Amino acid sequence: MDFFSEVPSPSPDRSSHSIAHEDLQMTEDTDDDLLRGASSSGSMAELQGQCSRYRITCSSKIEVISRTVQELVQQINSSRASNEKVMDDFQEKLVAKVTEKCQLLKERMYMVYENNSNEMEVKMQELYEVLERCTKINNELLEANRALASLREGLPIGPTSQSP
Repeated sequence: MDFFSEVPSPSPDRSSHSIAHEDLQMTEDTDDDLLRGASSSGSMAELQGQCSRYRITCSSKIEVISRTVQELVQQINSSRASNEKVMDDFQEKLVAKVTEKCQLLKERMYMVYENNSNEMEVKMQELYEVLERCTKINNELLEANRALASLREGLPIGPTSQSP
């Protein structure tokens, strides 16, 4: 049984106040119909029976609406839980991807360090060789300087002396 097919759908230009007023009017009309039906038959028991049937119908509609609202709330909560799971999965994947990229970056950084170290080692070796040659040349210059100094000491330098 579809209880919602009996309720007219509100048009976009109708306010909720007028809809509520119409619902109240329908309830009053139904109550009036029940009273007229009871007075035409003349039995108070019939009136009470009709009223109780009407209450049962209202109660069952309220129960249906209540169940529908509860189902909607459950769907919303389920959707929220699903969204949270999606976000958690996304976060895990993002963290894994960032960790992977950081590891690759570290590996590349260490490769650059190693290449730089190798180049520096070659340059340092060349520098040591140049310094070694400089030291050797410096020692040779010192030796040549001593030789010139002793040669100068051995040669008479000064006014030319005449031999007797």
